[in-house]
Amino acid sequence: MPTKPKTFLTPEQYLEIERKAEFKSEYYNGEMFAMAGAGRAHNLIVGNVSYQLRHRLRQGPCEVYQSDMRVKVDATRRYTYPDAAVACGPQFLDEQQDTLLNPTLMVEVLTPTTEAADRGLKFHLYQPIESFAEYLLVSSDRIHVDLFTRQPDGRWLLSSTDRIEDVIDLQSIGCRLALADLYEKVEFGEQGPGSRPLAR
Repeated sequence: MPTKPKTFLTPEQYLEIERKAEFKSEYYNGEMFAMAGAGRAHNLIVGNVSYQLRHRLRQGPCEVYQSDMRVKVDATRRYTYPDAAVACGPQFLDEQQDTLLNPTLMVEVLTPTTEAADRGLKFHLYQPIESFAEYLLVSSDRIHVDLFTRQPDGRWLLSSTDRIEDVIDLQSIGCRLALADLYEKVEFGEQGPGSRPLAR
């Protein structure tokens, strides 16, 4: 039985469709990919990260965006929605100001279904963005945070922690985040570490 040929969209066609759509989709190599919903832990952590960033950066030039802000990865003609992004002196694709061009920090909250892509393809595609300096990955099924920081020679330095009492230093935006704040009210099942609420 013949298969239906794929319909490939230009970036302009994608944006026209996406701006009218009720649900978010990412774009890569001419195709749109619908985004799945997220569970309680993922949503709590995204909210916690965004709140903590916004609280600490409210007096400076940096702006914090949650997952409704689209990011254009120009080198790959990809459009994606990180769970959170920070831009210091934000620049946008056009006057609608719904597509960010120059994120400094991007945050992904990992789930078992998204972790491989967030660590692999997505990180690889983000790296050519000139302003992109730090990539924060927060696990939602256990206490674990990875921070990738771009070095002057272009390499990425990995810092990791799985201790709730630790603090992450985001040098690119002059901000420190406590893991206890990121995991506030998050609970893990019996198979996860602690099997109890992590609120202080």
